[in-house]
Amino acid sequence: MKNQIDLGVLYSRSGTYAALSQALWQGTMDAIETVNAAPDSAITFRPIERDPGGEVQRYAPLCAEILAQSDAQHVIGCVTSWSRKEVIPALDRAGATLWYNVPYEGFETSARVVYSHACTNQNILPVLAWAQREFGNAAFLTGSNYIWGWETCRFARHQVEATGGQILGERYLPLGDEDVAGLISEIEATRPRFILNSLVGASSYAFIRAYRALGMRNAHFRPETCPLLSCNLTEAELPVLGEAAEGLISVGPSFCHTAQASGRGSSLELTAYNSVLTLAAMLSDMKAGQDAQGFDAFIANHGNGYGIDPATHHRTLDVKIAQVRRGAFDVLAEWHDVRPDPYMTRPARHPQLDGPRLSVVRA
Repeated sequence: MKNQIDLGVLYSRSGTYAALSQALWQGTMDAIETVNAAPDSAITFRPIERDPGGEVQRYAPLCAEILAQSDAQHVIGCVTSWSRKEVIPALDRAGATLWYNVPYEGFETSARVVYSHACTNQNILPVLAWAQREFGNAAFLTGSNYIWGWETCRFARHQVEATGGQILGERYLPLGDEDVAGLISEIEATRPRFILNSLVGASSYAFIRAYRALGMRNAHFRPETCPLLSCNLTEAELPVLGEAAEGLISVGPSFCHTAQASGRGSSLELTAYNSVLTLAAMLSDMKAGQDAQGFDAFIANHGNGYGIDPATHHRTLDVKIAQVRRGAFDVLAEWHDVRPDPYMTRPARHPQLDGPRLSVVRA
């Protein structure tokens, strides 16, 4: 008989970043169905779902509720860095683990978190170095006014200035704020060579649409001369953006090569899916080996075999830089099996730019 295991699922399927959450939720539920249907699987998962509705103050109590009202010791969930940090104390008290499947700003390690998506050397570092080579060394930085935006822009500012470049502006909007007129006016006045967009959800959509309109009236702000860069834009948001997404450049571990009207197939969906399968494999292997030391010790001793760095709990990933063209992402540069370096202390793990400059202009 298969062993049934409770599995927490903590995603906000409403609110400003609902499109991201929906992709993550879909990948999670598809993987649970795959595990439960596999005839050779030693376990099945019973999802214990809670929806914080995009309200950050609800994450910690709902996570605690999952852990207190079920036997769950693992939670698949959270989108923003703010919400991730909010639930860690509840995980600490219960000795439970969060599987976090979203790119983030790095500079964090917790024994209570498996960081399954990209960190600093797997997202912002390569896309920033690539953009500096392709477009020049004068940047404008914008982000949502919380941890992800602050830390992404802080790192970008340091990198650009360390290479002799200029930051022509750095502006933040409250999470969900769609008043971007002042931001667009400042960008038009400063004329950067590229813009790093760390806005999230509705704020990002409003900004991208407004920047598209700016490019229609001023050729300097078209993708071939002054592109928008993102470390978190995926296929999940392309249906929301429509034609405004054309020319956007993003970085991630995977991209679909065909247009997805539904937004399916994003790296968020795939990462959540793989996290559930990885967890199932690890729990099955622990049970088969009668490992009495617990999950933390299992990662410390065997994490590398699952692509998880035991020292930091981050995943080894491919890194791809891609541009939206005709509704789908075209990969412009890529590196394989990049080991994580969330604290930027291991230069040997940093993707290097080799070969000639790539053309990003297409008819």
